[in-house]
Amino acid sequence: MSNKREIYKIENGKVSRERKNCPKCGMGIFLAEHKNRYSCGKCGYTEFKSKK
Repeated sequence: MSNKREIYKIENGKVSRERKNCPKCGMGIFLAEHKNRYSCGKCGYTEFKSKK
């Protein structure tokens, strides 16, 4: 997939996470980013993006 967003980024030998973690499931479970929300595929947690 050409538009796949990476989960991790490596810069100067350091690894950083590019996505939010699920606050219910904990570290390692990332929230999927949609147009108007973030959602967890494991527990169903949803966080809506604010309108600017």
